Amino acid sequence: MTSGRPKIAWSDLRGARVGIWGFGREGQASLRKLRSLGVEPVLVDDNPAAGTETVLATAAGGIDALGRCEVVVKTPGISRYRPEAERLRAAGVVLAGGLGLWLQEADRERVVCVTGTKGKSTTSSVLGHLLTELGRPTMVGGNIGSVPYDPDSAGEYDYWVIEVSSYQATDLASSPPVTAVTSLHPDHLPWHGGVERYYRDKLSACAQPGAELTVANGDSDLLRSRAGLLAPRVEWVSESDEPGATWMAPLGLPGRHNRRNALIARRVLRALGIAGADDDAALRAAAAGYVGLPSRLATIGVVDGVSFVDDSLSTNVLPTLAALDAFPGRRIALIVGGEDRGIDYAPLAAGVLERGAPTLVLTLPDSGPRISAAFESAASPVGGPAGDSAAGGFAADGAGGFGGPAADGFTADGFAGTTDCPDLDAAVARGFGWARPDGIVLLSPAAPSFGRFRDYRDRAEAFARAMRACAAS
Repeated sequence: MTSGRPKIAWSDLRGARVGIWGFGREGQASLRKLRSLGVEPVLVDDNPAAGTETVLATAAGGIDALGRCEVVVKTPGISRYRPEAERLRAAGVVLAGGLGLWLQEADRERVVCVTGTKGKSTTSSVLGHLLTELGRPTMVGGNIGSVPYDPDSAGEYDYWVIEVSSYQATDLASSPPVTAVTSLHPDHLPWHGGVERYYRDKLSACAQPGAELTVANGDSDLLRSRAGLLAPRVEWVSESDEPGATWMAPLGLPGRHNRRNALIARRVLRALGIAGADDDAALRAAAAGYVGLPSRLATIGVVDGVSFVDDSLSTNVLPTLAALDAFPGRRIALIVGGEDRGIDYAPLAAGVLERGAPTLVLTLPDSGPRISAAFESAASPVGGPAGDSAAGGFAADGAGGFGGPAADGFTADGFAGTTDCPDLDAAVARGFGWARPDGIVLLSPAAPSFGRFRDYRDRAEAFARAMRACAAS
């Protein structure tokens, strides 16, 4: 066994001293897998849940216990660059990930790995749906869906479509022949320790031993400039490919970016040699019945003519800009902000300022003030101080935002200012009042939910409750 990207599989762990570090969804699947192999592992978690006396806390003896193991199966959320991880490797412990262990002994000819900063979930779900409807039963798993190595997920499948996060990518010692990458943008910088390492880690899923072809987003300059990090062959896919094609219409996915995601899925089908991949009629029939992902540009209701769109899965600038692009010409109250991971919000400000339709930005803690500052910085060069800017009549907002008068009824085309809101309820109420009579309240946070919510689902539920409060009032 090696201490880098270990070329070991689950079956190699029989009889070994094994620990599990992180006892969430993947950790519990790893426990079931190890028990099916006759292995009873040491269980460690940073914050063990109440009532789990058998799970040690990382900081209270957990690391010492893991240090006595031969192999530690790490949950993806625990950074392999953490000091504790370095300490384990220095002690000769092999750090592995469940997905890497599974892929090492899978039939990789029937596996597709899909990665990307954003778009990977939608592309994975579309690809899995099309494969299944074209007569090839497929599991969609990995970062979404099922955990492929979980005994509870066992089934008869022809293919596996595996969404790979940047965290999981660092655990892979091999790649399937065909991979796909949907986008590239700075993200998860604290976990990876820097933007260039993030890029290398993310794209490594496409270029480990066994990789032959990467189907990639050809509209991304960042990706094109890093083509050397992809598979030996690359096929570039642009949103403008297949002009006039309508086979993807039954998918019901808004936005040009989703058109490209569908085209990437089709190109993968062709690379796999799937019958029907070149037949528009067959693909259109296969696309029917697709159900979009929850909290990904999902319209959850209409109140007094205002549509409420849940895009809580958006944790980065890139999908938020794509969400705005999905509703051209519409009046949008955009709710952004959440856990502050230090990402650059200047591109978000630039994209909103270039948007011709009325757009009000409502920011949330903790990153809200930095987002407002990015808008002020982006707008100031246009006309000097913010209050004199030609980009939308900016003025200091008494609530702590940028463009207060706009937030209270600005109706002209273009940017309508920013307002810092104390919480999601306040942002939804203000956005609803501004968006009437026929606009959109769009929750597309460009930030994770942690710190204020349990996860993106909890944030989405809070958004739905706030919408219902608008209806009641």
